[in-house]
Amino acid sequence: MKRSGVLALFPLLVFAGLAWALGKGVNQPVEPALVGQLDRPLPEFVLSPLPGTESGFSSQDLEGKVVLINVFASWCSVCRAEHDKLLDLAASQPVPVYGINWKDAKGAGTLFLNRFGNPYVATGDDPAGVLGSQLGVTGVPETLIVDADGRIRYRHLGELTDEVWTGILQPLLSELEAES
Repeated sequence: MKRSGVLALFPLLVFAGLAWALGKGVNQPVEPALVGQLDRPLPEFVLSPLPGTESGFSSQDLEGKVVLINVFASWCSVCRAEHDKLLDLAASQPVPVYGINWKDAKGAGTLFLNRFGNPYVATGDDPAGVLGSQLGVTGVPETLIVDADGRIRYRHLGELTDEVWTGILQPLLSELEAES
């Protein structure tokens, strides 16, 4: 091959190498943004109710309880995929599930819950993502387990599946319930 032919292929080879490297990076496990910061206190907060609903919730509502907090948004397709699991948990498990509607358009969270069902004991509106930022939320869905002392004990990024529930969350919740 002539030298000019090799030079013409050079950008293609560089692009292929970058594409391969990025592909390898995408397949790496995602680490929580708060690695090393779990088992930390939940910040004090007061969330407004979703438009058209009567009450939001605050950190005081969680005091003395082991709870699961799910951060969701109506525009999130993965949130929709996990929603049936949340409805099942709310109907069959003793742990209270609270919802934070994160960075959503006004009224969109209410429409989402009216359409697909409401698994939450209470849902607060976080339209600007202020509480989400304090919690280190990087995207939705995210699920937190908070112990009876108000400490974040576990954080799950992504869809809540049967495997995540039975393999991680349910055993931890049982342990925390036994401790409280």
